Amino acid sequence: MANKKFKIKKGDKVLIIAGDDKGKTGEVLKVLPKKDAVIVAGCKIAKKAVKPSEKNKEGGFIQKEMPIHISNVKKVEG
Repeated sequence: MANKKFKIKKGDKVLIIAGDDKGKTGEVLKVLPKKDAVIVAGCKIAKKAVKPSEKNKEGGFIQKEMPIHISNVKKVEG
């Protein structure tokens, strides 16, 4: 299986072209080549329930960015 190459890299500015966040722009936080997806700052936010732990004493809900398929984002200049 060959390595996948994407034109979008971590730190690039992208425009969401499909889905609930269509029209929003943000910075790529992470590229997930195995899932053909990227995580964009401030886009596709989901509430996740977390149990109390050493790091998070309270537990409760956190807001987390979820992956967006690479075909639904477009690189923009700037």
